[in-house]
Amino acid sequence: MSNEQNNPLLQYIFNNPEEFARNLTKIAEQGGKALAAYLEPREKGQVRDETPEELGLAVKTLAEVGEYWMKDPARAIEAQTRLWAGYMQIWNNTLKRMAGEPSQPAISPSPRDKRFKDTEWDENQFFDFVKQMYLQTTEWAEHLVDGATDLDDHTRHKAAFYVRQITNAMSPSNFILTNPELLRETMSCNGENLVRGMELLTEDIKAGNGEVKLRQSDPTSFEIGKNVANTPGKVIAENDVCQLIQYEPVTEQVFKRPLLVVPPWINKYYILDLNEEKSFIKWMVEQGHTVFVISWVNPDERQAKKSFEHYMKEGIFMALDTIKKTTQQDSVNAVGYCVGGTLLAVTLAYLAHKGEAERIASATFLTTQVDFTYAGDLKVFVDEDQIKVLEDRMNKQGYLDGSKMATAFNMLRSNDLIWPYVINNYIRGKEPFPFDLLYWNSDATRMPAANHSFYLRNCYLTNNLAKGELEIDGVKVDLKDVSVPVYNLATREDHIAPAKSVLKGSHCFGGPVEYVLAGSGHIAGVVNPPAKNKYQYWTNKGLMEDINAWLDSADEHPGSWWPHWQQWIQTQDDTLVKARKPGARRTKILEDAPGSYVKVRA
Repeated sequence: MSNEQNNPLLQYIFNNPEEFARNLTKIAEQGGKALAAYLEPREKGQVRDETPEELGLAVKTLAEVGEYWMKDPARAIEAQTRLWAGYMQIWNNTLKRMAGEPSQPAISPSPRDKRFKDTEWDENQFFDFVKQMYLQTTEWAEHLVDGATDLDDHTRHKAAFYVRQITNAMSPSNFILTNPELLRETMSCNGENLVRGMELLTEDIKAGNGEVKLRQSDPTSFEIGKNVANTPGKVIAENDVCQLIQYEPVTEQVFKRPLLVVPPWINKYYILDLNEEKSFIKWMVEQGHTVFVISWVNPDERQAKKSFEHYMKEGIFMALDTIKKTTQQDSVNAVGYCVGGTLLAVTLAYLAHKGEAERIASATFLTTQVDFTYAGDLKVFVDEDQIKVLEDRMNKQGYLDGSKMATAFNMLRSNDLIWPYVINNYIRGKEPFPFDLLYWNSDATRMPAANHSFYLRNCYLTNNLAKGELEIDGVKVDLKDVSVPVYNLATREDHIAPAKSVLKGSHCFGGPVEYVLAGSGHIAGVVNPPAKNKYQYWTNKGLMEDINAWLDSADEHPGSWWPHWQQWIQTQDDTLVKARKPGARRTKILEDAPGSYVKVRA
């Protein structure tokens, strides 16, 4: 039996104190380089810190929670008593364990919480005590927010979000001395992990021009057009808003009606074309569709004035005109993903108002919101004060920097998308594994000022689209005018476009709607190829108001929703014609897919 097995405390002692002392010197040296990388762009005027405005809004929100509890002394005493009672129970249980008596934990983490999987969190009395004290404090803080009944729902939602960010950041799993796994690793390698971690931190600060650009994947392992976004095709049109890609057919015959994909511009289209196994685009081509995909520009100050209207006209309308020219077809099946779907819905209502509804014969929406009453966690960032701060910032440079949007998305799941990588990169000193999905996630895009402001105000803030009060190009559009068949996909664990919200939006349309619920979340639930045989999806002939009632009477099916969608799309029009190659009808081929726009990094 080893010494560490005889005495578990030996694993928390340095193997070589002299080596650790030398590594401390290296850590200090690398810390100076990291500080210099942080200060340099600020000294040159390239970066201006804007955190105080956002921090002020957070403090104001949390102060409202504090005011609720403090304005009633009895209520404040009750809250404090509840906290200290929890602490005393943990302390008494710990004393029992120290005395060798059996004792059950006063509080335990969720089975889905990955932070406390190491056995020492339970077996070591110190780490178990720290863990329980943290969980007790977190539960108490969350209760303070939930119990502040005088607050409006939006303020309570924001407060819960801020509390979650604070408690996630303060987790003992994020610190060396209170995380048994990190402590063992640091001791066993005499702090070499921290030296390497500081080197990676310096590199990431330099890469972010004075801000930490947290790497979630190995960026050197992927190249757009080589091992991601590599389905063969051609760019057949472009303007200063987007490029249009037509993919090479792989079947002798194709469906007569072409298919247009409108992806979100909040991130890049190749989430639908990650690799040969996961590509929804490649799969649609293999099913016999003539697939066209819009690849949005990664905007800068030149697109500052580009609004929703421009994205509709110079994006979707340009694509429709080009498709008609090269295929000689007057109408298409259209697929919109996330905010791309919202734009598609606006376009459908606009076309219906103009008497041109036949240009889009059917619409498929993937995790798309058109009614924002029950919008997801992103609604935390949307109120008049926050939009005003955002608009002032965007107006100065013409766009919202891609890193801001990426950070917002990551904060929605900080225990999955931020802190594990902080620990892995900067404490364990290890580079992240290659992961195409997280490579895509970090490939941020900017937001044009006019477009983003319009979207936030008319959708998230006022819900004008669902109310029939959204005005675009001088036209007030109403989704009730949209009578084309709709396939509306939601995902069960979506925190951006919740299933409840997508179901409510299904009632906004004037035509038949096939509402389908897929397993997993906003990305994995959509990008779920049949060959993987993962997750499941639910269907229901009825379109109910309540998501729970809909699920209770729904039929569950194993695997991917893709084949179900294929059956639905074929019922719209299954006429076949000879396969079409890019460049037909004298359509000029500009370059190979995936094109140059998608390769521009923010």
